[in-house]
Amino acid sequence: MSSIFEGKTVLITGGTGSFGKRFITRLLKEHNPGKVIVFSRDELKQSEMAMDFTDPRMRFFIGNVRDEDRLRRAFNGVDIVIHAAALKQVPAAEYNPDECVKTNVLGAMNIVNAALDRGVSHVMALSTDKAALPCNLYGATKLASDKLFTAANNMSGAGGTKFGVVRYGNVIGSRGSVVPFFERLVKEGAKELPITDTRMTRFWITLDQGIDLVFEGLERMHGGEIFVKKIPSMNVVDLAEAIAPGIPHKIIGIRPGEKLHELMCPEDSAHQTIEFKDHFVIMPTTTSFGSNIDYTTDLKGEKGTFVAEGFEYKSNTNPDFLTVQQLRDLLGYSADKLTKSA
Repeated sequence: MSSIFEGKTVLITGGTGSFGKRFITRLLKEHNPGKVIVFSRDELKQSEMAMDFTDPRMRFFIGNVRDEDRLRRAFNGVDIVIHAAALKQVPAAEYNPDECVKTNVLGAMNIVNAALDRGVSHVMALSTDKAALPCNLYGATKLASDKLFTAANNMSGAGGTKFGVVRYGNVIGSRGSVVPFFERLVKEGAKELPITDTRMTRFWITLDQGIDLVFEGLERMHGGEIFVKKIPSMNVVDLAEAIAPGIPHKIIGIRPGEKLHELMCPEDSAHQTIEFKDHFVIMPTTTSFGSNIDYTTDLKGEKGTFVAEGFEYKSNTNPDFLTVQQLRDLLGYSADKLTKSA
């Protein structure tokens, strides 16, 4: 079975980040795209990345998603767009709300318009758990972004550009995540680890699982869906114990805009949520185009069923929780490494 990427031109916004680098590595290795374009605003990161990615199919395009004209130029001849560019730091967004809106909301509008104008076939945008019932500005901008992408299918019409969204939480091990933070503190000889709240839970997703969700979502999508992968949860206290057994914890309290638990599928969207074997799909709220689409069967032929009334997919009520030992195994922590860190 041929891949959706076979011979196609693929563009990744924010392509110099953790997701972009890993996504492109796997795209070139596992699929056979005709061309891969990195679109981002940091010339230094692009220069450094170009030294590591020497495949002749690679292209690098400097630009900002805030600039619609630049996006139109970059999207010329592009078949598939992966939208990973965003301002993601919650405290920075609270302090600089206008900048976050410009990138995450207006940038999403620009992606939609440029894709429609240039006849891009598929657009998949990366979202976040924080977009589900947001309590901070970053989450609110990503909710607005999600709505823009799912509603954009109504503008493209049947046979036009397909827009979709993948939603997941913090990627373990990525820049800014808690794992490298804890590891750095242990390496520096910290006598205690800061814990926001002993009740705090998070979904656990690896970078490759997030990339799999994008690959699979592009193959499955009718257009307008939000894809949510089924993944395990973990307790932050257990994670600290897995990384640094025996080191005391210091409770520092939840930061402004931070949630106690992660939410992927809110209860208010239960009537739009379909459960498949390894993922959920949240249907678009409006389907003025092709309103006869049956979202319970995707384009791979997989079948799902609507969830029960009142259903929500939340990290603290998730039936799949990781133990301390499972966390250590997933992190690749040997007994020898744990002894040396103690």
